[in-house]
Amino acid sequence: MSTTDNHKDKLMYDLNQVIRDAEELLKHSDQTTGESFKSAKSKFESTLRNAKTEIARIEDIVVTKGKDAAHATDVYVKDNPWQSAGIAAGVGLLVGLLVGRK
Repeated sequence: MSTTDNHKDKLMYDLNQVIRDAEELLKHSDQTTGESFKSAKSKFESTLRNAKTEIARIEDIVVTKGKDAAHATDVYVKDNPWQSAGIAAGVGLLVGLLVGRK
C-alpha cells in the first residue's frame, strides 16, 4: 500500500471519527456542563485537529506529485518536440471528431 493510500485511509478514519464525535457531542449538548460534555468536546476537538493535519499532509503530497508530473512533462516536451506536437495534434483531432459528432 502506498503512502498516499495510508494517508487517505487515516483521513477517512479521522473524518468518520469526527462525525461520531459530533454525534456524541450533540447527544450530550443538553448537558452543557458536566464531564461527559467536556470529554466529548475535547475528543471532538482532538479528532478535528488530526483530520486537519492529515488533509494538509495529503495536500502536500498531491502538490508535490503534480509538480513532479509537470516537470517530467516539460522535460519530455523539450527532449521530443516533434513527437509532442504530433501527440497534441492527434489529441486535438480526436477531440474535434468527438465534438463534431454531436
